[in-house]
Amino acid sequence: LLLEYEAEQPQYPDVPEAKHGSVSLEAGTLQPLLMGQFYSAPAADTVFQQSLPVCEEAPFPEPPDPKTCSPQEYLEYYIFPVLLPGMAELLHRAKEEKCFERKRTKFIACDFLTEWLYNKNPKRKDESFTEFFSIPFVNDWLKDHPRPPIPLSLLLTEEEASTVIQSFWRGYRVRCDSEIQELRQWQKQLREEKSITERVKEFWTKQEAK
Repeated sequence: LLLEYEAEQPQYPDVPEAKHGSVSLEAGTLQPLLMGQFYSAPAADTVFQQSLPVCEEAPFPEPPDPKTCSPQEYLEYYIFPVLLPGMAELLHRAKEEKCFERKRTKFIACDFLTEWLYNKNPKRKDESFTEFFSIPFVNDWLKDHPRPPIPLSLLLTEEEASTVIQSFWRGYRVRCDSEIQELRQWQKQLREEKSITERVKEFWTKQEAK
């Protein structure tokens, strides 16, 4: 059956065997395809041209009228040429933020794509870069729909998190020492019996009265 299936498949004389073979959707092959070949617009064009060599010789048709064209034509001519480079840049940034390695990160894909598309708008060609929270419609939306603060654990870098954990662990080890425990117990009893807090307040009250 496999031989019959392969015999029925059309041949591609101009394309190497590796280009038109079956595509594996395993994680090990899909991620390099998305991250490597589809990272930038030139690389995406190269893959597209290699997979469809016939389109190189044929002249590219004129863009259809956006008001009268079909939904498929509108997507192919007006949406995908803008959206796909942004998606490729999104995957690259997600890799930098280690989204493929961790379950939770501070990276919000929708925020990044919104910022990227807004700044790549041809109507804003000569304008300066606008940060996501400074985009007018984003600012208006967040006024009525405020977001909860991002947890500190997601904002810290690996080095900062390591410093916090090590500092807490060293403090815990010191507090477990028997002499430190005895000292802390003595200080607790002193505060309860001698009312140190009240004595301090009285001392400063007399000093201010002078």
